[in-house]
Amino acid sequence: MKTIVSSFLLIITAVFTLTASEPSDPIRILVITGGHGYKTEQFNQMLSSLGPEITWQVAELPGAYDMFRTENRNEYDVLVFYHMWQKITDEQAMVFTECIKKGKPVVALHHSICAFDDWTEYWNIIGGKYFHKETTFNGRVYQPCSYIHDLNFNVKIANKKHPVTKGVSGFPIFDETYKGYYVADGVTPLLTTDEPSSTPTIGWAKKYGKSRIVVLQSGHDAPTFENPSFRKLLKQAIEWVAK
Repeated sequence: MKTIVSSFLLIITAVFTLTASEPSDPIRILVITGGHGYKTEQFNQMLSSLGPEITWQVAELPGAYDMFRTENRNEYDVLVFYHMWQKITDEQAMVFTECIKKGKPVVALHHSICAFDDWTEYWNIIGGKYFHKETTFNGRVYQPCSYIHDLNFNVKIANKKHPVTKGVSGFPIFDETYKGYYVADGVTPLLTTDEPSSTPTIGWAKKYGKSRIVVLQSGHDAPTFENPSFRKLLKQAIEWVAK
């Protein structure tokens, strides 16, 4: 009897060991672009540097709207926004919102917080908005935001225990700053800066419906794409929202 029990335990242990050692499926990201130029080669190199655990494809707006439809949602796991698109129909907005609310998570980078000047629900989805014109939102008047290209400044870690920032220390970056943009109450700040030409909070996490959302304000040009700390933040953001 003891021999039978021992053999059974050995079989169970072997099964669990084999299962644990099997590689998990990669996280499939869909990068949404359009409405703003960028250095494609360097940006794609950054995406490839994330490793075999993350695969990627790019879809450009307005054609990318089709990817939010129910029949296409099984083609990716995470949306990465790197667009600055403005035009959207009521139907497109409904499908877009439903896609994220029902469980497609988002990592939003840089100029994607400048998108959709006239669609307030997008601002609620990502928890922020860069205003191109004077705008009243939630009872507050926001003046047009400002930006400055090509600045050296320091990124500080606001929440060192968060999975997105785990193992990342404060770091210098050469990038574009935005100042005066809206950041929603209730987000979890991840990154800050004391650069005076920037809004202090430059990275945050939140939820929208069933989905996790992470916003990283940095990401304008090749120096940021090549920054190892930014790459680590991006990878960990994708991994966290995908869980």
